Amino acid sequence: MDSQDTADEAGSTATPWQRPQALLLNFLAAHLLGRDEAVYSASLIDVLAKVGVGEHAARSTLSRMTRRGLLERHRSGKRVYLGLTEYTAGVLQEGGTRVRQAVNREWDGHWTVLGFSLPETRRSDRHLLRSRLAWAGFGPLQNGLWITPREVDLDQLLEGLDVADHVKAFRATTLHPTDIQEMIAETWDLEELAEGYRGFLHRWDIADPLASSQDVLPRQLLMHTEWTLLLRKDPGLPVEHLPRDWPAVRAEHVFLRMRSAFAPQAEREVDALVERIALPTRDATDPRDRQGKRTA
Repeated sequence: MDSQDTADEAGSTATPWQRPQALLLNFLAAHLLGRDEAVYSASLIDVLAKVGVGEHAARSTLSRMTRRGLLERHRSGKRVYLGLTEYTAGVLQEGGTRVRQAVNREWDGHWTVLGFSLPETRRSDRHLLRSRLAWAGFGPLQNGLWITPREVDLDQLLEGLDVADHVKAFRATTLHPTDIQEMIAETWDLEELAEGYRGFLHRWDIADPLASSQDVLPRQLLMHTEWTLLLRKDPGLPVEHLPRDWPAVRAEHVFLRMRSAFAPQAEREVDALVERIALPTRDATDPRDRQGKRTA
């Protein structure tokens, strides 16, 4: 399964950060990841309703995510509870390290360079490899040659693709006459990236995020989801080779401030709205083993 399986629903016409699956994954990352718990399925429908997702779309999303191995079912009496699969927990954990840092301030000057050549008969494998490269922050330097400033676990990237015999990879530095700024501008659409961050700032760079103390949870989910999808498109380019007014610098500050402001009240709203059960592996003395107040 590709990491992008945890991204947006194919064919959806909603703004990416308003799509049910993206919203639900961000809810699970914020309020279930790290707990041996499962959430009552009706509670998840209620959570999605808070951000304007209808019941039919919510049920379809939960069913699809379960079929695809992103969620797993647990029964307690007649009720169905949904928990994270090991795969989804791993993807969300990895994503959690990304969301804290949009700006690459510690680049060591090296690029991960990956070249590949696949025959025309393996067009679908070529498409899947390109999708995984884009997810991992690579950009196409030229035909069949992709680069990223990140250090990448290539074994994990290529797992299940059966393309290793067609791939060559290196960690390398640039040499004269390569102009790094020019190379970046030719490889990635900087204006599209910047526009995404400017849109985020337009919506969330506000003086008092808790001026309205009611329904903080939906605002938290919308903000988190927009932010994680922005970072999914951002290759983590070194800040010293980006424009001086790069909006990700301000946007990162705003996200971290808003996340801290929203978290306590959002957690209280979750406790009032969501029913959870502890899974068998959880020590019953753990204070996090609790059920929400809502039972239907």
